[in-house]
Amino acid sequence: MTDSARIDVHQHLVPPELRRAMSGRAAAFGWPAPVWDERSAIAMMDRRSITTGMLSYAAPVGAPDDQEGARATARRVNEYTAELVKDRPDRFGHFAVLPLPDVEGALTEAVHALDELDADGVMVLSNAHGRYLGDSAFEPLWAELDTRATVVLIHPTAPPGATLPDLPGPLVDFPYDTTRTALHLVLSGVPRRYPRIRMILPHAGGFLPYAAHRFSCAGRLWPGTTPEGVMADLRRFYFDTAFAAGPASLPSLLAFAAPGHVLYGSDFPMVPEDWGTGFDLALEGYPHWAPGQLYAVNRGNAEALLPRLARG
Repeated sequence: MTDSARIDVHQHLVPPELRRAMSGRAAAFGWPAPVWDERSAIAMMDRRSITTGMLSYAAPVGAPDDQEGARATARRVNEYTAELVKDRPDRFGHFAVLPLPDVEGALTEAVHALDELDADGVMVLSNAHGRYLGDSAFEPLWAELDTRATVVLIHPTAPPGATLPDLPGPLVDFPYDTTRTALHLVLSGVPRRYPRIRMILPHAGGFLPYAAHRFSCAGRLWPGTTPEGVMADLRRFYFDTAFAAGPASLPSLLAFAAPGHVLYGSDFPMVPEDWGTGFDLALEGYPHWAPGQLYAVNRGNAEALLPRLARG
């Protein structure tokens, strides 16, 4: 491993009991079915100079009308992930999945995961069966996570409504939904009310960096907000580079994100390794890095966000 070996804040696992469900979900989106096991994940990480992968389960844990099933699945996924981390804390971390929109269940699972399973943070989807993250019903969850200064990965999912036929949702709709929920959070005042929560937006925040100045005009429409305030709150987010280190997207992200708020991500195995390697090469080959900036993206910023991963 080199000194700049990466911390991957956006990596997934597929527990054996959920392989069929995850493959079916991928097929429904027109996306390659993910293939995952612990050994192949570590081999991939070694090939791509990733020292530690922060694992999360990137799919709904239950149907909208199956609250108890969602709670049970979230608990099984989180306990399975915690065992992996316990065995290899040097190679894996854990963002626990929460069964939103069930706020009571999400609170219970967050406390269990953070206190009993030593999760490094939590993961929520960009919308919970059509309810976006600025929904006032989710306020108790944000309040609890704020008291713990929790790291929250906001993973994209399909937006509600019809999709375009023959157009893979993860390619187009997921970045749109990340953008949508980020703006909803800001205009609902969540990042400002709960400033100790650190929220990560995958894939360079969708379209957020590119359109942030446009979005700031919402500050002229919402009572009690200003364009400057909206922009400041949008810049509270952290962003990962998964599937997003292109020659147009990377400069936009780096121009917008606050210092220290860009993190390396792979999105493995949802983004196949051969695809992701191309984005790794683009990240490494970007010609305009300031001194130390690439190291910070690859590792340093994640060490500051997740201190247990810092090298002694």
